[in-house]
Order: sequence, then structure tokens, then C-alpha cells
Amino acid sequence: MTVRGVVFSALFAALLVVLSFFSLPVGPVPIVLDNLVVLLAGALLGPLYGFFSMFLIVVLVGVGVPLLGGHGGLGLLLGPSGGYVVAWPFAALLIGLLVPRIKGRGALQYVKGFIWTEIFGVLFVDAVGAPWLMHVLHLSLAKTLAQGFYIFLPGDTIKAFIATGIWMAVRKTYPVARLVGRGGDDVVEAVQRT
Repeated sequence: MTVRGVVFSALFAALLVVLSFFSLPVGPVPIVLDNLVVLLAGALLGPLYGFFSMFLIVVLVGVGVPLLGGHGGLGLLLGPSGGYVVAWPFAALLIGLLVPRIKGRGALQYVKGFIWTEIFGVLFVDAVGAPWLMHVLHLSLAKTLAQGFYIFLPGDTIKAFIATGIWMAVRKTYPVARLVGRGGDDVVEAVQRT
């Protein structure tokens, strides 16, 4: 772990906290913007730091720090939206593992990046969160899909589209190794330049 990587992890966690205040209550689980940061954390920070930044949120919320729209505590993680939140670190991990496999630029790479972001970010989080919602509220499968999946899909697809555009543009200049640092190599390079 590098200092730069930890700092960027904390910055992404802070960005998630800020965006968590923008939500639209539509049922037991609100429509939120913060999951956009989950997609970006995995793609820009890589699997280790992407996981770490989102895991930091889950742990702090679990111990009671009011980070998600001013709410926190174990009750939030065990409540209707808990499954979605707990899935965030793993979604960032999966995206972080897959994004480096997309080489080059162009429409085909963008489509591939979007599909992976949609499947391993958006759909993965919903696939973990919806069953938890069903368990906590004792909903039928049809009601769970209506309240915990279908309602989020259009907005989350737009977020995956935006996130893919952002991470594909940013990684041209700042690949993961440059963004989070490469450990001791950065110190050696800095000394050699002086």
C-alpha cells in the first residue's frame, strides 16, 4: 500500500459521502448517486485500492459514522439497503480486475468497458442487494424486482455509461499505477530526476 493510494482511496470515499446526500426516496431503497463512485473507484484505483476505499465506507458506516446521507450504524447495513452497500467493495474489486484488460481506445473498447461496468458494477450490486431487500422486508420475488431492481436499472445504466466515459478518459493520462503510486519505485525515480 502506498501513501498516494491510501490518499486517493480516502478521496474516493469522501466523494461517495458527498454524493450520498443526493438521493430520491422511491421506496425502501432510494435512488442514489453515490454508487457512481463505486464504479469509478474500481476502474481508476484498481482492485486493491478500489476495494479498500469502498470497504472503508462500509466499516465506518457499520460502526456508526453517519456517512451515507447523514446516516450510519449497523442498522443501516442490516436494513433494506444494506445488501447494496455491502456489495460496493466487491463491485469495485471486480471492476478493478477487469478494466486493465481493455486495451486501446475507440468505440469497441468503450462498448466493452460499458458492458463490464454494467455487469460487474451495476448488476452485481443489484444481484446482491435485491435478495437482501427481499429477506429483510419479506417481499415476494416480483415485488423485490419491482422495488429493488427494475426501478434502479435505467438510472444505474446511465451511471455506468457516464463512469465508463470518465474512467476511459482519465486512464489515458493517469493509469492505475500512476494514480495510486507504485511503492518504492516513485522514490527511486524522484531521486534519479534530481
